[in-house]
Amino acid sequence: MSLRYLLDTNVISEPLRPVPNPRIQGRLRRHQEELAIAAVVWHELLFGCYRLPPSVKREAVEDYLFRVVAPSITILPYDERAAEWHAAERARLVAAGKTPSFADGQIAASARVYDLILVTANTTDYDGFQEVTIEDWRM
Repeated sequence: MSLRYLLDTNVISEPLRPVPNPRIQGRLRRHQEELAIAAVVWHELLFGCYRLPPSVKREAVEDYLFRVVAPSITILPYDERAAEWHAAERARLVAAGKTPSFADGQIAASARVYDLILVTANTTDYDGFQEVTIEDWRM
């Protein structure tokens, strides 16, 4: 199978929630070989983990990241093509009075240049980005 979906941080981290959304869990299992994350999502996951004090929770997060995510999900680089698309979209959006977060722009750019569907639970974070297909797996 080939890659089809780019997961936002809030989707790839769903299994760590106290009560994970069963729809998201099911889709993660069903599409496990078609999933990728952007390098910036990997950064967000690690940053969140490393901010936790030593604890059982941190150990569980580290275990999930390094024993589940890293070996099984492709981490896509933010490359020149993504940077060019992101810069053009960011300039267009700022000129229109919108200021998306830089990280969300990088994620959108990765979805666009790798021709993947961006899966997120925060669809409003990606409002205004052109040529990016977005899905919310909670529905």
